[in-house]
Amino acid sequence: MSIGNSREDDRLSVGQALQQARIHAGLSVDEVSQTTRVRVPLVRAIEQDDFSRCGGDVYARGHIRALARAVGLDPAGLVARYDEEHGGRPEPTPAAPLFEAERISSEPRRPNWTAAMVAAIVVVVGFVGFTLFTGGGSGDGGTVAEEAPEKTPAATPPTTGKPAAPEPEPTGSAIAAAPADKVTVKLSADDGQSWISARDHNGRLIHEGVLRQGDSRTFTDSKRIDLVLGNAGAVQLFVNGKEVEEVGENGQVQRLSYTKGDPEAG
Repeated sequence: MSIGNSREDDRLSVGQALQQARIHAGLSVDEVSQTTRVRVPLVRAIEQDDFSRCGGDVYARGHIRALARAVGLDPAGLVARYDEEHGGRPEPTPAAPLFEAERISSEPRRPNWTAAMVAAIVVVVGFVGFTLFTGGGSGDGGTVAEEAPEKTPAATPPTTGKPAAPEPEPTGSAIAAAPADKVTVKLSADDGQSWISARDHNGRLIHEGVLRQGDSRTFTDSKRIDLVLGNAGAVQLFVNGKEVEEVGENGQVQRLSYTKGDPEAG
């Protein structure tokens, strides 16, 4: 049986043609459902020309083909009848206009902020690493005083026949201007170089690096300064304006802590 064999067939809708063919073939709705795997309620709806439960034209065409084969009808003719009754297939969109539309509507590229942030971090880390490697003082904490300039040997005065007056020995007034409400520590490398580390009372690292011979460092804090000296015998130490005797021996590591009181080893 095929649609279009008679004028009476031409007047039948898709659902009516499927129902008539099923009855003519002596098949029940359940039998057609088992053969096509189309649910019974959906088979009944299609035979009533209710395609709203198919889920769209694509699924409706697939169900029509399956049911047509099961009842002995021409699937192509029924699908063509369905397209005529429901507006036909949508025409494909030409490739070129679609491509142009997508290209015109594309959004401008946004800057990659993540890549920029990573690059900035790499630059900062590289700069800090270079500073620590070269032993420069630019990485010191904010409470560190600037390095004392190297002493320039004074010009030899002309000989007048009188012995030159002896230079005054350093006393406790070497840094007498240290404020009384803070702890002030001065380190000088007179007999070699030493690795030093200084932290404030909160444990924050103020300075860490090599103190070369002839250099000096001064640190201040409101409560306490903790020191680590890698070569204690090479360091001359002043705390709150007073020199600390016997800081340590050459090659000895010393851990010291000082407050606003008199110099006292921690």
